[in-house]
Amino acid sequence: MGLFSFLTQEIAIDLGTANTIIIHNDKIVVDEPSIVTIDLKTEKLVAIGEKARQMQGKTHSNLKTIRPLRDGVIADFNAAEQMIRGMIKMMNPKSRFFAPSLRMVVCIPSGSTEVEIRAVRDSAEHAGGRDVYMIYEPMAAAIGIGLDVEAPEGNMVVDIGGGTTEIAVISLGGLVTNKSIRIAGDDLTADIMEYMRHQHNIKIGERTAEEIKINVGSALSQLENPPADYVIQGPNQMTALPIEVPVSYQEISHCLEKSITKIETAILSALEQTPPELYSDIVTRGIWLAGGGALLRGLAKRFTDKINIQFHVAEDPLRAVARGTGIALKNVNKFSFLIR
Repeated sequence: MGLFSFLTQEIAIDLGTANTIIIHNDKIVVDEPSIVTIDLKTEKLVAIGEKARQMQGKTHSNLKTIRPLRDGVIADFNAAEQMIRGMIKMMNPKSRFFAPSLRMVVCIPSGSTEVEIRAVRDSAEHAGGRDVYMIYEPMAAAIGIGLDVEAPEGNMVVDIGGGTTEIAVISLGGLVTNKSIRIAGDDLTADIMEYMRHQHNIKIGERTAEEIKINVGSALSQLENPPADYVIQGPNQMTALPIEVPVSYQEISHCLEKSITKIETAILSALEQTPPELYSDIVTRGIWLAGGGALLRGLAKRFTDKINIQFHVAEDPLRAVARGTGIALKNVNKFSFLIR
């Protein structure tokens, strides 16, 4: 048994569209953007994670940066497998002689089809997983927030990730109502790129749009302590000459309005399908926001005002799903809701 446990490693993977987090022994050992750079001639991996992100939009014809996941599901099977394998190697770069067999718990969107679930399982197995379990993202988020998911009471979680927004009501260890919509952080970034092009005649890439979202992103046009304007540089679309544009949070709240309204509608639709007993639990307890999207300024307040139920932002929302996956890994034999 001693040798067997020495050769087996247990890891929890939050395989996100934007970031991938790996937990081993209750510690976050890898937290990197879900991007790889591949040499098109040799099909070998050149860079992974943060290094690949720095190359994004700056590669020549032989190199290509790929985001293997789109909308929360695997879009490029080969790149996903190389990414998972590369990130597992990051955990223990010194062990060159043998790869320990892995027991993994991997997160998947609650709206995943059978085919998408199989794609995640195959990628994990090809990357060295011997025992692969899967857990739905909103369930992992609820566990990571610290909610008792097995109790006979209603808890509602809204997890706004990079590719999908997962909305679920959880009771007795199962998802009572769940909605998975493909409007999330990536769409907000795309909205900003589009807005800058139309409104300011300036062309910006994904990375710059992401920086605008982090620095001046807002869900409300009136904030109590507003951020300072964020200045960006880029080419004018008409003249190709460089221009500088200051961007205010009011502008960004205006350009994100459409996508945020869609998320609001999905939350209301999930509440409509909730049984009345659980609905009253949710009104009493409030709704929890997790995922990177929960960090958008004024989002919880906007939802609270609109839906008349208190919204709470989870502590460290970016890692709530990963933490929950780590707890699920320790309770593999106890939690009946894990998918094999």
